[in-house]
Amino acid sequence: MVKISLALLSMSLLVGCAPTVKVEAPDKPIVINMNMKIDHNVRVKLQDDLKKAKKDNPDIFG
Repeated sequence: MVKISLALLSMSLLVGCAPTVKVEAPDKPIVINMNMKIDHNVRVKLQDDLKKAKKDNPDIFG
């Protein structure tokens, strides 16, 4: 009888140690900062200028 009660007591203690996961919504809204400036005009203009310079002076770039 003592073994059974000891087993029940140990089982009840193990159940109390079960891990708990809590999922809660945040207090503040999630903010994703998308402040990006994409400027591809500089590259296109540079490529056009390089093509023109290469055409006008073919010996510059070897």
